[in-house]
Amino acid sequence: MPLATDSQRSELMSRIKGAHTKPEMLLRRALHARNLRYRLHVRSLPGRPDLVFRSRRAVIFVNGCFWHGHACHLFQWPKSNVPFWRGKITRNKERDDQNIRRLLADGWRVLTLWECALRGPNGRSIDEISSDCIAWLNSSIATSELTSTKYKRKRRLR
Repeated sequence: MPLATDSQRSELMSRIKGAHTKPEMLLRRALHARNLRYRLHVRSLPGRPDLVFRSRRAVIFVNGCFWHGHACHLFQWPKSNVPFWRGKITRNKERDDQNIRRLLADGWRVLTLWECALRGPNGRSIDEISSDCIAWLNSSIATSELTSTKYKRKRRLR
């Protein structure tokens, strides 16, 4: 398969959304159907969380495994323009960790839902994911991650 030219790659990359992604929309619909209400992409909070539950002082980030460098089956380092991608993804991970630390310091609880939790051979159903989100929202756990069953791990801040 021939590689895309720089202009073709630029056109493809420009179409990638940062908000209202498919995993985010699936989660939003499932939580809304269970009568949970939230705010979207609150700019005043570090990292602009995807879902914000003010009364519970809780936020949910819905992260794409590639863009945030998640150690799962969906992530693979690009083979072209390696220094650019290593720098970009490393900076994204560092910024994610910094935003989570700031939110925790401000008294917010943080849940990260990884794309792999919904996709691939180890993906879980949206009903299971939404139940896990609700259980976390009703708990006092400060920070947690939802990922595919095979790659479940505890969040470590650098």
